[in-house]
Amino acid sequence: MTNRSGQGTKRVPEQDLSDTLWSTMIIEFGDHLRTNRQLSAYTVRNYTSDIASYADFLRLRRVSDLDKADRKFLRDYLAWLLELGYVKSSVSRKLTALRAFYGFLGDRGDIKRDQTDLITSPRLDRRLPVVATRREVETLLAAPDTATDIGRRDRAILEVLYSSGLRVAEICSLDVGDIDFEYRELRVVGKGDKERIALLGKPSVMALTEYAHRTREKLSKRQSQTALFLNRYGGRLSTRSVERLVKRYALKAGLDSNFHTHTLRHSFATHLLDGGADLRVVQDLMGHSSPATTQIYTYVSTEQARKVYLQSHPRGGGTAN
Repeated sequence: MTNRSGQGTKRVPEQDLSDTLWSTMIIEFGDHLRTNRQLSAYTVRNYTSDIASYADFLRLRRVSDLDKADRKFLRDYLAWLLELGYVKSSVSRKLTALRAFYGFLGDRGDIKRDQTDLITSPRLDRRLPVVATRREVETLLAAPDTATDIGRRDRAILEVLYSSGLRVAEICSLDVGDIDFEYRELRVVGKGDKERIALLGKPSVMALTEYAHRTREKLSKRQSQTALFLNRYGGRLSTRSVERLVKRYALKAGLDSNFHTHTLRHSFATHLLDGGADLRVVQDLMGHSSPATTQIYTYVSTEQARKVYLQSHPRGGGTAN
């Protein structure tokens, strides 16, 4: 194999897994994730952090040869994580990171055996996404004070989040040129740099038009001419800022304190299905690569139908008349 300078070196497996060697491997793994897999800085940070748990387990078992990590050893690792109190979803994520790590080492010839694909993640309890009712969404959308510049901007952000089902990172990355007002469309670059077309409802187009014509030019500075949503200093609005403003307006509207940006995305999908939309259409609009990811919203829609039935039908089993 070659090191970062291009010189051949002997690495894992038959050397002691020292702290220095481990740190070098993690740095190079992070570089690989950023450069070759083009993952976000947030994902790279999570992957490298998750691998740290595996290093702790190796030291606990006094294992310095990564080729000794057979199926039983890896199962013991997952069991150890659960004993430490990690929830199943976190353990599953750590296994995903470990597979990527072993794949990286295998491609470089650092290891001879990789059995991470033989291990299955802990079976996750199905947790239905939290969805707001239509009335709650309407209350939220009415919360910003549209008599102010920031209120008009925030109203446009909330309208687009709900109307198009965008992820918070997607709405922050929007540029002015991504909007087609005539066809009520947005060009969105989602996960994995995959491009898709998101649709806009009439209220969101009206809010965007109001923001674009009355507010954005007041906030715009030379360095941020392309960004659609700007902060009060003229810079591109950050994901953290959008998350904070959604939380603030949710509290102002009297909604649950756990309401967040993804609640609007969940509500977008569920309300479409409630209205009779085809699952594949919802999948495309949300930018999901697999229908299985979108499938969860059918359960939410079914649960809502069940509640309505139990509460409303004379023989539904709800409150007796």
